[in-house]
Amino acid sequence: MLFKRHGGVHPKDMKAPANETAISTIPQPPEVVIPLSQHIGAPCSPLVAVGDEVKLGQKIGEAKAPVSAPVHASVSGKVVKIEKRLNNLGNMVDAVIIENDFRDTPADTVVPASEEDLGDPEKLAQLIREAGIVGMGGATFPTAFKITSGWGKVDTVIINGAECEPYITSDHRTMLEHPEELLKGIQLIMRACKVDKAYFGIELNKAFAIDLLNFHGAKAMGIEIVPLKCQYPQGAEKTLIQTITGREVPPGGLPAAVGCAVFNTFTSYSVYRAAYEGMPAIERVVTVSGSAIAEPKNVLVRVGTPMQWVFEQTGGFQKEPFKIIMGGPMMGLAQYDLSVPCAKGTAALLAFAEDEDRTVENPTCIRCGQCLGACPMNLQPIYMYMYEEKGDIEMMQKLNLMDCVECGACTYICPGRLHLTHAFKTGKAKIQAYNAALKAKEEAEKAKAEAEKKEEK
Repeated sequence: MLFKRHGGVHPKDMKAPANETAISTIPQPPEVVIPLSQHIGAPCSPLVAVGDEVKLGQKIGEAKAPVSAPVHASVSGKVVKIEKRLNNLGNMVDAVIIENDFRDTPADTVVPASEEDLGDPEKLAQLIREAGIVGMGGATFPTAFKITSGWGKVDTVIINGAECEPYITSDHRTMLEHPEELLKGIQLIMRACKVDKAYFGIELNKAFAIDLLNFHGAKAMGIEIVPLKCQYPQGAEKTLIQTITGREVPPGGLPAAVGCAVFNTFTSYSVYRAAYEGMPAIERVVTVSGSAIAEPKNVLVRVGTPMQWVFEQTGGFQKEPFKIIMGGPMMGLAQYDLSVPCAKGTAALLAFAEDEDRTVENPTCIRCGQCLGACPMNLQPIYMYMYEEKGDIEMMQKLNLMDCVECGACTYICPGRLHLTHAFKTGKAKIQAYNAALKAKEEAEKAKAEAEKKEEK
């Protein structure tokens, strides 16, 4: 049974013709740039040095913190630099640069797991961690930590196959071309989470994929395919949970608070590859599309491949792009440097021509209230925007601004063209900075009081 939920919008899906073409493989670049931070959490420490020869799938960055994920060489070759490079967030991060020898010599560690290990939840979770698997829909939360932190709390696994953002079709093509592997990957996630049932939510515009997965025995494997209404943001984690289970994640809470854990489609496929092929997270399917793209398609891209190389190998631009986005048009991030490498969470590269620019010189709220109806989290975007503009931290927190999932539905629907989502990102940063300063002040006062107490003694 599907449950009603609040909000949502209906942008044109724009999924053809990329949706209709099989996944293709592009030539590898002569050099890959592999950031040591491709995930939420602590960055990795390099395990290699300049001049080292590395092999395909070799671990080159170690994750020591609990919330982290190791990184691996996506090609074989020679480490030529370890230095700061620009990532998709606009930050300079440590990266390992490998000169490709085009041999794809596999590392000794690239071997399938034993049946014994695959039957043990603890060993399976460790395997997923060692493979560097993260939320590959874009969230990049370390998958192994999500699994282990949910032990004893999670009773329901949900696989996100909604892929509701316009243009993006990489998960859909994965369903169509790797249905058996995908279902086996979901089974492994269920086993690692210590649950016997999973729900696979897929929007109705992927009807053939739904039929194909059912044909390959999803039900017999304990996986229920749940057809979903086509609506954005159907694939938002909290929205998906409410739609499928009727459970509502409380403000400030995580899915585990209501017994749920949500995993992306390509993450599930990556778990299969790590377990049955021994291959860590070194490549992913990327949708290349947009009005400026000559030949929209889905391509298999090695982690660390520069955006420029991907665009060149897929036919280039048919028009001069005015905006390039890594990710979807609703939640993706605009890029200003095409040397930025594709990472584990790169589901799409979109390029748009100037005739699609919808910005206005003076964005103005007309008090229409459409943003209130569009917000899937049942928040109050216009008031959040107003208090963010004033810098009123107390009111932003009262309005639960931190619960905004930055889906962009309010910005999309706004006739006044207000930059709502951008304001909420900024507002979150202000709240975090304020709370950090408050905590530091409290700790300093506590330390001072303790020091004075010792002096009195």
